[in-house]
Amino acid sequence: MKVDVLLGLQWGDEGKGKIVDVLTPKYDIIARFQGGPNAGHTLEFEGIKHVLHTIPSGIFHSNVMNLVGNGVVIDPIIFKGELDQLKPFNIDHEKRLLISKKAHLILPTHKLLDAASEMSKGKNKIGSTLKGIGPTYMDKTGRNGLRVGDILSPNFEKKYKTLVAKHINILKHYEDFKYELKELEANWFEGIETMKKLQFVDSENYINKALNEGKKILAEGAQGTMLDIDFGTYPFVTSSNTITAGTCTGLGVPPNKIGNIIGIFKAYCTRVGSGPFPTELHDNDGELMRKEGHEFGATTGRPRRCGWIDLVQLKYAIMINGVTELSMMKGDVLSIFDEIKACTHYMINGEKVTDFPYDINDHDITPIYESIPGWKEDLTKLEKLEDSPDTFVSYVNYLEKQLNVPIRVVSVGPDRKQTLSNA
Repeated sequence: MKVDVLLGLQWGDEGKGKIVDVLTPKYDIIARFQGGPNAGHTLEFEGIKHVLHTIPSGIFHSNVMNLVGNGVVIDPIIFKGELDQLKPFNIDHEKRLLISKKAHLILPTHKLLDAASEMSKGKNKIGSTLKGIGPTYMDKTGRNGLRVGDILSPNFEKKYKTLVAKHINILKHYEDFKYELKELEANWFEGIETMKKLQFVDSENYINKALNEGKKILAEGAQGTMLDIDFGTYPFVTSSNTITAGTCTGLGVPPNKIGNIIGIFKAYCTRVGSGPFPTELHDNDGELMRKEGHEFGATTGRPRRCGWIDLVQLKYAIMINGVTELSMMKGDVLSIFDEIKACTHYMINGEKVTDFPYDINDHDITPIYESIPGWKEDLTKLEKLEDSPDTFVSYVNYLEKQLNVPIRVVSVGPDRKQTLSNA
């Protein structure tokens, strides 16, 4: 058996949570491999909307195990809050949820460092979610981090205090930054006690043993390809590898054990926070997209920047991830437009560019569009793709031809039922 991978191909918020939820019945294990509570995976079914930040999106299925892998960073406060929100649904998370001992912990002082650093940047801030993700990964690579397995150590409190002392010393350099640590710590240790009720595992052994036993595993990515620390729009990126390769380091899976790679993208494009966005719309069309698509961050609530689909960017994301199939989300949102546009290449310094460039932060980029007829019909009640307007099918076919990868799933609404197969 091999591990299938599901990940976002744009700047996040593509709809990964919904597709994981739809696909979960085909799998035995759903595993998160990177990121932290800066992710917001939204699932909607039976009239209820759920937002998960750290817990894998397969948690609502009773016969599936959910693993938080070693590549994830965990905030015990937010993690406890997620578990509390699951209580009304009688989910036996103590049996369904596993945590890697090698996953790193986000301390209250990590979040303070994040806020202080962002404040000091002024207008040059990178748009951090202020969840402490960056400082936690910095401690991880700096070999100072505190891991989930340390919770079981008799020296846990000493290790915690040593790291906090280091952070407080750094915070002294931010003279105008004021904070109160005591209350944050009380909630944090309460979260630690909640985590102790769960199963901590050597996740690399668990995953590889499951593969050898023939178990079906889906690796669930967070954020999006263009936020990858190496291949995203640096420095406006997250602190982990959001691409397929991150599955190997974030779960302990060898490269030859990677199977299908499912890329998720919106029928248009969005971005939260700072950073370059070549097809961003600053006009009424962008505002209409935001309102129709309810484009506000699941984690931060911030309004998302909106624009037409960017095929230069998508081809790049497909290439570095090795995508084998696609899922197109939010096609229903574009029903409000008479005409749809797709960016086929960029003009930079008078030259036509079809490969995503090294640095788009300092370039004056003009996106060049092709126009596609709109459909102006409600898609949200469709049960089969073949029942949709011809112009909508033409848009799906156009994207398949441009991207040279089959679009297997088309989503026309937030509910798990509003998911069409394009076999």
